[in-house]
Amino acid sequence: MLVPSIFANDLFDNFFNDTYRPNGNLIHSANSRDLMNTDIKEFEDKYELGIELPGYEKEDVSASLKDGYLTIEAERHADNEIKDKNGKYIRKECFTGKCQRSFYVGDQVTQEDIHAAFNNGILSITVPKIKEQPKVEENRYIAIE
Repeated sequence: MLVPSIFANDLFDNFFNDTYRPNGNLIHSANSRDLMNTDIKEFEDKYELGIELPGYEKEDVSASLKDGYLTIEAERHADNEIKDKNGKYIRKECFTGKCQRSFYVGDQVTQEDIHAAFNNGILSITVPKIKEQPKVEENRYIAIE
């Protein structure tokens, strides 16, 4: 059974997860629980996924379907320049890098069946429910000579 952590995002969680670089910069590693939060609605004939991707542009997001798994990837790059005209960053918590999430949608779902739209930082995906065809039991007889 999946149970949400009651200790997520508390003071000590953040304090002990920070690392220190020799050049004096603190870096924050993004935790997967902070990225790509997803709401899934079930309807009679389809599923609707709403994936939060704040700060991403449509061009930063891609979706693929392989072996029955729908995989969503998002990538954001940051400038390597740490200083600007107003000072330098001593801590950057905005995630930069690549994140992905996969959902099993079934082997019968094709790429043409899935529809996606990106609006205001939310990726909306519609996946149809494919009813499994009942397997016909095949009688296999042994020849008796």
